[in-house]
Amino acid sequence: AHAEFETVAKQAVVIDVNSGQVLFEKDPDTRMPTASMSKVMTAYVVSEALAKGEIQKDTLMPVSEKAWRIQGSKMFVELGNRIPVWDLLQGVVIQSGNDACIVLAEGVAGSEEAFAQRMNVAAKELGMENSNFTNASGWPDPNHYSTPRDLATLALAYMKKFPEEYALNKVIDYTYHGIKQGNRNPLLYVPGLGGDGVKTGHTEEAGYGLIGSAEQNGRRVIMVLSGMTSMDE
Repeated sequence: AHAEFETVAKQAVVIDVNSGQVLFEKDPDTRMPTASMSKVMTAYVVSEALAKGEIQKDTLMPVSEKAWRIQGSKMFVELGNRIPVWDLLQGVVIQSGNDACIVLAEGVAGSEEAFAQRMNVAAKELGMENSNFTNASGWPDPNHYSTPRDLATLALAYMKKFPEEYALNKVIDYTYHGIKQGNRNPLLYVPGLGGDGVKTGHTEEAGYGLIGSAEQNGRRVIMVLSGMTSMDE
């Protein structure tokens, strides 16, 4: 039986991971702008590159002008600096740094465009049928979209295949270049919930969204909410 509750989110899906049962859904297959929720795919592709030995945690990646200039949420990378992959990954996952996404994309694939192609290959392999990625950060683009169901599929694959990288999602804050930033995921701050991920997102076009996951007594639930009008919602 579906859970008896409503949500102000425009789109939503809640899944019991152990059984695969969908507990709640609301337009879960309608395409939507992802905002920073698609940074989970960026982290996934980087984790794949680490697993394949293409890069190492301590591989230094140069900061281009494109990465340095990007606006929105930032890790505050320094132009011309070379930053280790593991630092950049924390900048993506914990700080939601658009700049860190571009540094990693260029370092892994040569350009952000080439990295986006790798994101789309990964999406197809995971069966994400209603998703397309054009950049590494979730920067607004009409051709950059996903769905709640696809993002839930991605989150599940991410936590199962790359548990060490996924564990970064529950880190409360990260300091880089003397700037301390807190994780934006509200689930991490609820006592006893068991929240350990995954990623928030916000742009004017997308509204506020959250890929959330929590585990209690061996039972894990993943939810994806999109299109809310505030952090409070």
